[in-house]
Amino acid sequence: MDFSASQEQPGTEKKTVNIGLISVGWMGRLHSRSYLAASQHFPELGVRAILHTAADPDEGGRAHAIQALGFQKTVADYKELLNDPEIDAVSICSPNFLHHEIAMAAIVAGKPFWIEKPMGRNAVESAEIAQAAQAAGLVTSVGFNYRHVPAIAEARRIVHAGEIGEITNVRVSFTADYSADPMGALTWRFKQGLAGSGVLGDLMSHGFDLAQFIVGRISEVTASNEIFIKKRPLPTTGAASHFSTGSQDSPMGEVENEDFTAVLGRFESGAIGVFESSRIAVGPRAEYVVEVYGTTGSLRWNFHRLNELELADSFAGYRTIMANPTFGEFSYFQPGAGTSMGFDDLKTIEASLFLRSLETGEQLAPSAGDGWAAAEVAAAALESAKSGEWVATRLVDVKTTFDY
Repeated sequence: MDFSASQEQPGTEKKTVNIGLISVGWMGRLHSRSYLAASQHFPELGVRAILHTAADPDEGGRAHAIQALGFQKTVADYKELLNDPEIDAVSICSPNFLHHEIAMAAIVAGKPFWIEKPMGRNAVESAEIAQAAQAAGLVTSVGFNYRHVPAIAEARRIVHAGEIGEITNVRVSFTADYSADPMGALTWRFKQGLAGSGVLGDLMSHGFDLAQFIVGRISEVTASNEIFIKKRPLPTTGAASHFSTGSQDSPMGEVENEDFTAVLGRFESGAIGVFESSRIAVGPRAEYVVEVYGTTGSLRWNFHRLNELELADSFAGYRTIMANPTFGEFSYFQPGAGTSMGFDDLKTIEASLFLRSLETGEQLAPSAGDGWAAAEVAAAALESAKSGEWVATRLVDVKTTFDY
């Protein structure tokens, strides 16, 4: 892309990328901070993000974009943002039910985009986004932030290098409590028409992506899903987050998508995968676990201790390795093992990959194709839960950034 040159000191001139943000919620604010942090942590980037325009129908969100985030201007309608020729790329941080509409509009406008997951409410929407983006030649990015944990990068290297032998089985558990309270309001996240699937799209899409990123393609699954909290209080005006609550006196509505999923899968390599996810667990706050077992060793990682990797590469049991400058992008944030990285740092890495992709034209960030691939595993799990049969996952026909 032909980005305009910024006014830097001689010898440090960089081109600028005018960023448009769509939706100034928690994730939109994190995207904004991550663009700025990317230039600080990755000084070799040849482009610098400019927070140009934020779109949000909420006046408070627009005010925050100007006053706290530093955007140059705001608009209420995202279509006005997409039609602005000064905008080079966009972040799509709206609720799930707007992802497809906005992404397709961004593609028509020729704007590369960074979109949160699940990319579409279902595999059909995700396929349309991925296929249209590739046909338009656009760089994309999907918010699979757990890929960017340095310990995960090291886990992938170990597996691909064959250091724990032939992979036999994988266990992935994404367990959280954000909807454990029965008085949690019946927001859009619990409605099929607005969110699509429940915990399969919200949490397990991360798990499927990590499993395929580290090990390879999941070729078939069988699954069982359940809605354990079947009714929730209707939300008050403006309630939208995971943590919005109602009261005992509130009118109740039906929950339409799954609270829990248990998936048994087979990788294309022949390895077996066990996947479990819950949004109503009492105890785990955000316990996201990946375990990979091979013929000569195994490894495991837990988001609760994201800077640690447990490795057994002999028959002497596990040893804990602290993330260090040899792991992934760790050296861009901390000088040595024992000093921790955090969640926001993962989004900074994601922002840097998107900016580098824009700079080079090479797809380096997790792509819309990756988002579609995860959606196809979720779709197969939903189909299996209804039929009781094993279901093959559809092979996507666009480029992905992980090896099948």
